Amino acid sequence: MPTEYRAPHTTIRYTRLMLLCPVRGCHMALVHDERRLFCPRRHSFDVARSGYINLLQPQERRSKQPGDTAAAIAGRRRLHDSGVTQPLLHAIAEIMAASPSDIVLDAGCGEGFYLGTFARQTGFDAHGIDISIPAIDAAARRYPGCEWIVGNADRFVPYADRSFSIVMSITARMNTSEFQRVLRDDGRLLVVLPASEDLIELRGVGRDRVARTVQTLAHGFTLVDRRRVATAEDLDAAGVQDVLHSIYLPMHSQPVKAMRVTFSLDLLLFRPTAPKQ
Repeated sequence: MPTEYRAPHTTIRYTRLMLLCPVRGCHMALVHDERRLFCPRRHSFDVARSGYINLLQPQERRSKQPGDTAAAIAGRRRLHDSGVTQPLLHAIAEIMAASPSDIVLDAGCGEGFYLGTFARQTGFDAHGIDISIPAIDAAARRYPGCEWIVGNADRFVPYADRSFSIVMSITARMNTSEFQRVLRDDGRLLVVLPASEDLIELRGVGRDRVARTVQTLAHGFTLVDRRRVATAEDLDAAGVQDVLHSIYLPMHSQPVKAMRVTFSLDLLLFRPTAPKQ
């Protein structure tokens, strides 16, 4: 049965798609059994109390707590909740143009703001994966109508072939071959990058990542739309500190003070390249 969550906008539903065992050399289908999943080779994985599924292998941890830190998660969530990122949210939703019939994967979803918000607004079938346990736990608690997976999507996306009509990568790492595998032939890949002027007041220097990203994806995807969104917001010192935490720069060289900060993203929409006959 689909899981449902009653939200202010619409009902979020997700269907249990086929999950694959993440153990190297296995990748067999996982079976749900109450609070755990297992494959025919008896590799077993737990479902957390908050509802997420932990498929992260111990050897895939580069640290004891890989991915977003608690400070980064909290800072990013406060920024989103303040409304600072609303123009970015609206622009991403517009280019993605999702419908209730879509099945969407957010690879590198963090604490789930974009996927969870879009799912509440549109009612599509929503699935998110991230390597950070605290981030996925926060996502599962706020957006229980979506499916949340802890896993290393840089190595393996634990879903069956052609599972999704949309794959999103929002300021996250990309796994081109896995995106090709899990995306339907008529699907869409949305890649969101920090633009050159994004947080320029704090970073001090910016770079354009668009050309390199298009080149990286060229062997499997065709760029069909490209847009840039930018907004500037006056943040108090606490807001600036949240931004610094969210981009892993908590130890800024200058004392943190209120300032106007630019937020800017490049939005790239791709379609899978049709195989040559």
